This record gives sequence, C-alpha cells and structure tokens, in this order.
Amino acid sequence: MSAVEVTAAELGLCSCHVCALVSRPVPGGGPSHCSRCGSTLHSRKPASVTRSWAFLIAAYILYIPANFMIMMSTGSLVSFRSDTILSGVVYLWVTGFWAIAIIVFIASIMIPILKLIAITLLLVSVQRNSTWRPEQRTKLYRLVELVGRWSMLDIFVVTLLAALVQMQSLAIVKAGPAAVAFGAVVVLTMLSALYFDPRLIWDPLHKERKL
Repeated sequence: MSAVEVTAAELGLCSCHVCALVSRPVPGGGPSHCSRCGSTLHSRKPASVTRSWAFLIAAYILYIPANFMIMMSTGSLVSFRSDTILSGVVYLWVTGFWAIAIIVFIASIMIPILKLIAITLLLVSVQRNSTWRPEQRTKLYRLVELVGRWSMLDIFVVTLLAALVQMQSLAIVKAGPAAVAFGAVVVLTMLSALYFDPRLIWDPLHKERKL
C-alpha cells in the first residue's frame, strides 16, 4: 500500500524563511514567530508574485541601456575606443581572444536574458495555476538561483582591466554608463528570484488532489 502524500501546510506547519525551521503557527490567525530566530512566519512569502514581477519588469527596462550604452572605454596616446557589451565581444573575437569572447558573451548576454525569460515563465505559470511539469519548473528555479552569481562576470572583467591598465601611465580604462545598468539588471533579477516562492508551483497540484 502506497503512502498518502501530506504537505506541511495540510498538517498546520510552516517553514521559517530565514532559518528553515518547521514550526506550528499560533492558533487564531495572529502573527506567529519562529521559535529559533524570531522571524515572522508565513505559509507563503507575502506578495511574492507582485514583488517578483516588479523587480523583473525593472530588470527588463534596464536590460536595454545595459546592452546599447557604452560598457567600457579604453584609450592611450595613439588610440581611443568605446565598446558596448556586444561590440566588445566582437572585438575580442576578431583580435583572437576567442575564449574570453565566448565567456563574456555567455555571462553577459545569454545568461541575463535567459534568466529573465526563465523567471517570466515561472511567474506566468504560477499565475495561471498551471500543473505543467512542476518538477522541471522547480529545477529551473534552482538553476536560476545557481547561475545568478556568475552574471556579474562582465563587471568583474571591466573592474579588473581598469585596475591593471591604470598602473600604466600611458593607458586608461573607464567603465561606461552601461556598467551601472548591467549591474542593476543583475541585482534586480536576483531580487526577483529571491522573492519568488517556489512552493507556489506545487499549490495547484495539491488543490487538484483535494478535488
């Protein structure tokens, strides 16, 4: 005989968002607090979808200037060059730095837009109460969290180049306005993923099972 699947919510339990301790909220519907860290307990993150959408839309807006404004300016006594992210990738490829060009392209162009698309898919599916492939969507959310830290690679490259070249008196490297927009996109997508509650993916299945 197979075991009956029972969720923590059905047992009246709640997981703390800070320390992950599973507790039983105070009866009566009043505010409950974690017995270990004192954080307020919620069965689901408050306004999770709304907050996640807000950060995601802001990230979409800033993604445009992040890719079309100047990311880095390099200069010397004989030449001066300004590059966007894409033109910088092309320049690295043409000059023979293929490996660096591929890394920057993946980390600075592909990963940010794929993260935006992935979070959009998660939010739309949750709002539609979709029961489509919950395990795969949960894995997608974990993947978005995992690759988030690598999205700042392009900013690290600009910072490293600036630090190295500034040591030479005849050359200069400056970060452009796109660096600020790109950094904001990374932070906003991380916040959007942070406020998204992956447990919402499974709620429609439990409601369907009860019916």
